[in-house]
Amino acid sequence: MIEVIGLEKSFNGQKVLNGVNLAIHDKEVMAIIGESGGGKSVLLKHLMGLLKPDKGRILVDGEDITRVGRKELDRIRDRFGIVFQGSALFDSMTVLENVAFPLLEKTKLRREEIEEKALRALGDVGLKGIENKYPSEISGGMKRRVALARALIVEPTTIFFDEPTTGLDPIILNSIHRLIIDTHVKYEFTGIIISHEIPEIFDVADKVAMLYKGSIVAFGTPAEIRRDPNPVVRQFTAGCRDEIGKFLP
Repeated sequence: MIEVIGLEKSFNGQKVLNGVNLAIHDKEVMAIIGESGGGKSVLLKHLMGLLKPDKGRILVDGEDITRVGRKELDRIRDRFGIVFQGSALFDSMTVLENVAFPLLEKTKLRREEIEEKALRALGDVGLKGIENKYPSEISGGMKRRVALARALIVEPTTIFFDEPTTGLDPIILNSIHRLIIDTHVKYEFTGIIISHEIPEIFDVADKVAMLYKGSIVAFGTPAEIRRDPNPVVRQFTAGCRDEIGKFLP
């Protein structure tokens, strides 16, 4: 379980996170939505242990990652997988080498065993037979699948998805969402997804949290978010992001 308690963060005197409280239960998929600049990426970086808050705590299975040392933080983060926005693949490596990279870096497994695990992960994301291609030789949708395979290979307890479908056409977007659902069933990870894809992300998430001006203004199941009476939430989920500013000072 991941618990965020009273999280605050400012940059150059500007408050980006303003007392965020959030609970993410094991094996559930949480979508964090909100307008650009609302603090979603900053919150995600805190959850991954990449930033330290000005105030507040983040508990991962009871351990406060805001207060542990580097060695303990690395141990906790070894249980994390990350799917970066834009995939963040190494252009000089083949698909197989990209997927195998985390195990090559962090374990002492035999190369043959690592290759076997990498091929299995590629199969789980529907990419058998492309292991010797380079990122420049595959489509954007395939790159996202490779990035997911690279996250899955470490068998993480939690996977962070940083806007995994940005820039994809609707058909490919929906196929990636379907893939997240399918791999979540198989691997039983906790998923945390930063997304602008409304309403499509509601088909993926068990719970949704909406961040607005650094605070959680709505939390619940997708159905509950759709019914939320807050005009900011209603306008955002209806896709009228440019109208949000009318409703709050």
